[in-house]
Amino acid sequence: MSCYYVGLDVHKASVCIAVLNPEGKLVMESVIETSASTILDFLTGLRGQVEVTFEEGTHAAWLYDVLHKTKAHIIVCDPRKNRLLHDGNKSDKVDARKLAQLLRAGLLSPVYHGEHGTRDLKELVRSYEYLVEDSTRVMNRIKALYRSRAIACAGTDVYKLQRREQWLTKLPGSGARARAELLYSELDHLSGLRRDARKALIAECRRHPASKLLSKVPTLGPVRVAQLISAVVTPHRFRGKRQFWSYCGLAVVTRSSGDHQLIGEQVRRRKKAPETRGLTRSHNRTLKYVFKSAALTASRCEPFKTWYSKLLARGLRPELARVTMARKIAAITLAVWKAGADLDGGKVIEQAA
Repeated sequence: MSCYYVGLDVHKASVCIAVLNPEGKLVMESVIETSASTILDFLTGLRGQVEVTFEEGTHAAWLYDVLHKTKAHIIVCDPRKNRLLHDGNKSDKVDARKLAQLLRAGLLSPVYHGEHGTRDLKELVRSYEYLVEDSTRVMNRIKALYRSRAIACAGTDVYKLQRREQWLTKLPGSGARARAELLYSELDHLSGLRRDARKALIAECRRHPASKLLSKVPTLGPVRVAQLISAVVTPHRFRGKRQFWSYCGLAVVTRSSGDHQLIGEQVRRRKKAPETRGLTRSHNRTLKYVFKSAALTASRCEPFKTWYSKLLARGLRPELARVTMARKIAAITLAVWKAGADLDGGKVIEQAA
């Protein structure tokens, strides 16, 4: 049976396609319209086993759903790890050809795309996060307006509806007050949208069986649970907690060189410990925020507060202690989710570390 390796360089108006055979020879190259029917017609014309790849981007989720209807094996690859595309000349056809070459050599790092069951939740989570960002941006602009005129505005009192008239009178000039009133009006509108988005998010999250399990993990509230489910989809993607830590940005990156030395006629490993270089930078930002914010909450309440105090008493810096707690919460979350059983509150501290 013939086999083809297909690289797609996807853009708003066009898709560049390069097709390689098992020997690496370019057998077909084309530029087609970015539409589902055109792409499906092209791939249907390829007889035999077909493997397709394209980079994660704006059209990735849509194209993955379109190609899922075919019998082709699909790999959505991580563009940050495709170093070959940055070497030499660059064009749409060159990029498509290089993607096909990387696919044939098995050098692509796949990006997970979940099933349709979490698509609605993903959209609601994304909408809520955007509204949180927009609200934070407006709040920062309000404080910047007061600070630019040397008016102290620490805390949240400056945002309260019943105190706004007092704050507005502190601003010199009608222009500054008019600007502040517009910002307050924008903040009120965004706050209402944010509340509505949060209600819709929680309602959709409760439709998923995992939400009941994860909500029993300490410090994981309804919003964090929704973000977890939308980002992870299934815990069985990860072999163990170390792979999950790496995906969440909580794994430690180490560097070493000259690991072995010759002693007599035997090659032995050096005892020098590898140097650490912080946490992994290639990660899911939503999950890192979820677990680090959960660790910050856990440092103030039981059952983690006592353990956090012991970490500080041993000389660990507060930021490193919170990272340790984030790793523990992530490990507990993965264990509970995989087991599909309720968390035993008396064994929270002993379960993972």
